[in-house]
Amino acid sequence: MSHTPGRGPAFRLPFLALAVLLFCPLPGQAQSTGAYQIYVSNERSGDVTVIDGGTFSVVATIPVGKRPRGIHASPDGRTVYVALSGTPIEDPPQLDAQGNPVFKNRGDDDDDDAPKGDKAADGIGVVDVATHRLTGKIKSGSDPEEFALSKDGSRLYVSNEDVKTASVIDIANGKVEHIIPLSQEPEGVTTAPDGKSFYVTCETGGDIFVIDTTRFRVTAQFKVGARPRSIVFSEDGKLAFIPSESTGQLSVVDATQSKVVKTIALPTGTRPMRVRLSPDGGRIYVSAGRGGNVVVLDAHSYAVLNSIKVGTRPWGIALSPDGKYLFAANGPSNDVSVVDLAAGKEIAKVKAGSSPWGIAVVPKPR
Repeated sequence: MSHTPGRGPAFRLPFLALAVLLFCPLPGQAQSTGAYQIYVSNERSGDVTVIDGGTFSVVATIPVGKRPRGIHASPDGRTVYVALSGTPIEDPPQLDAQGNPVFKNRGDDDDDDAPKGDKAADGIGVVDVATHRLTGKIKSGSDPEEFALSKDGSRLYVSNEDVKTASVIDIANGKVEHIIPLSQEPEGVTTAPDGKSFYVTCETGGDIFVIDTTRFRVTAQFKVGARPRSIVFSEDGKLAFIPSESTGQLSVVDATQSKVVKTIALPTGTRPMRVRLSPDGGRIYVSAGRGGNVVVLDAHSYAVLNSIKVGTRPWGIALSPDGKYLFAANGPSNDVSVVDLAAGKEIAKVKAGSSPWGIAVVPKPR
C-alpha cells in the first residue's frame, strides 16, 4: 500500500495538538457546563436580565416594574419572584472618617420637596421561567425590599422597609395573611433550613428577629453590628452568618440559642452586603460593597482565604449549582462579574441593566 509523504504519524500528532488547543479552553477562559440561568434584578432600569449559565451571555431582558431588588426562585424552579417598590431611590449615604454612614435627621427634610412614592407599584412580581415573561404581581405590603419563600413554596415572607414590618403572603390567593411589627428598616429575610422559622435583619439598630412559621410571632430577638444586610445558614441550620455593613464584620450566630458566638473582623475597607455558603459548606463568600471585592472565608476556622476583585460596589452574589462560579451584581458599573472560584479571579463581566441589585440562579426550563 502506497504512503503519501508527510501524511503519516508525524503529521497527525501536530494536527491533534492543534485540535486540543482549538476545542479546550485555556486557563481563565473556562465556561460553565451547568444547565442554569442567572436572573439579575436591575433597580434603576426596572427590569430583570437573564444570563445563560453555559455561555455567560444575555438571553433575555424582562420589564418587571419599579425598583426591582430582592429576587428568588420557587422551589420547583418554574417561577422567579422579584420585589418591586414605588419608593424613590435615595443616593448612598456619605461616610464619616471611620467609614460609617452619616444619615440626615429626618426632621430636617422638607416633606413638600421630598419625592413622592408610588404605592401602586409595590408588590412581588411573578416571572414565568419558561417564557421569560412577567405574568402578574402579588400585593405584599409597603415598600418590599427583600423576601424569602417558605420551604414548600406556598408563602412569601417579605420585609417592608418603610413601615417597619414583615408581611406573610399566601401565594395561591395573593393575600397578606399576617403583618409582624419589627424595628426600623427591615431588610434581609431568610427561611431557616427546617422551615420552622424565618429571620429578618433590621438595618438601623442591628436587630435580628426570629419569627415562627406556625403562629407567625416573634420568638427571639438579638443584636449584631449596625446595618446587617443578609443571612445565610449552615446546611444543618445550627449556625447563621450575618454581615454588618457599618462595622465591616461577620457575626456567627448559634441559631438554636439565637446568640452571637463569634464576631469576625473582615479586611479593612470591607462593607459587607450579601453572604453565601459554598454547596459543600466549606467556604463563606461575602460581597464587600464599597470595597469592590468578594471576601472568601473558611467556614470552619473563619480565616480569610482570599479577596477577589470584582466590579464597582458588588451587592447581590450567587453561586453556580456546582460551586465552580460566583456571580456578583455590580450596581454602579451596571454589570455582573463571573468569578472562577478555583482560579480565585474574575474571568468575565456581563452587561446587565441599570444598577443590578440581586441575583438568583435558576435551572433552565426543559
